[in-house]
Amino acid sequence: MTEPLATEPLATEPFTTEATPMVVVEHVTRRYGSGSSAVTALDDVSVAVPSGAVVALAGRSGSGKTTLLNCIGGLDRPTSGRIMVDGTDVTRMSERQRTAMRRERVSFVFQTFGLVPMLTAIENVGLPLRLKGMRPAEREARVAELLDVVGLAGHGQQRPAELSGGQQQRVAIARALAGRPRLLIADEPTGQLDADTGAQILALLREVVSAQGMTALISTHDPSLMEAADLTIRLADGHLANEQLIAPTR
Repeated sequence: MTEPLATEPLATEPFTTEATPMVVVEHVTRRYGSGSSAVTALDDVSVAVPSGAVVALAGRSGSGKTTLLNCIGGLDRPTSGRIMVDGTDVTRMSERQRTAMRRERVSFVFQTFGLVPMLTAIENVGLPLRLKGMRPAEREARVAELLDVVGLAGHGQQRPAELSGGQQQRVAIARALAGRPRLLIADEPTGQLDADTGAQILALLREVVSAQGMTALISTHDPSLMEAADLTIRLADGHLANEQLIAPTR
């Protein structure tokens, strides 16, 4: 059985000043199906993500990265084990509670951007704030602030089809930041971008995570993202790889 990684060394500077990790995964297994046709996507995974860090989740396609992100973010439930996010046991939450967590404390950025095609950049970024019932004046100010943060202050009236891939991902990041989440989960955020644009998105993610006081967990195949991350978690066939947590060489 894989032993949990010690969390204490991960909760010290330079990554965080908080004593408690943002995410603690304890002996998590996720199986799909049953009997001889069952597929094990995660097998007894235990790991901690320190608060305030940018953490890369690396591994080949099929290694379990997306499954782990979905379980951490409450989009999926593990078959067994426990996941703590910001001090709360996600695995014991009801569907309504997990939805509230994603609205208040956890946000997602996807490889395919996930923008609403008929809405402008302003409307896409403001959508989660509208759903939260934020007053229009406050919402407009927050959206303008975020579009400025991601370098799109002059593109608010454009729809996704009128923006480049990198610009669409910037809108998606701004939307994810709208509710001031504690944890940002990004699933292959540079997967559909060229190398130069991907590098710009990575730099932006580091900047906004630091400025907004968040933790970021980012799945990737991109070596440059792993180099830029504070820590790298490697998965292979649903298991933590031998490297487990690696501090990059700077």
